[in-house]
Amino acid sequence: MAGITYFVALPFDVADGNVVVGEPIECPSPAAAIERAQGLWKVLGHTGAVAFSRTGDPATGDFRDATMLRKFGVVPDDLSAL
Repeated sequence: MAGITYFVALPFDVADGNVVVGEPIECPSPAAAIERAQGLWKVLGHTGAVAFSRTGDPATGDFRDATMLRKFGVVPDDLSAL
């Protein structure tokens, strides 16, 4: 599959005793996604954050499963919905 690779930092927080996903932030590279995720967790105080990549074709909506780059702090065990 040809396509585009997106790099994303995704924060997590706790609400009503549950870990919930925040707003994803698209980044220009894997290193930028990792740095942004770490900053979301360590500097901005989110409960946790992940950096991941995902490759696919936006025109057809066909995407491969996400590839985890790094995790920081508390994140859900099941990240298959990324």
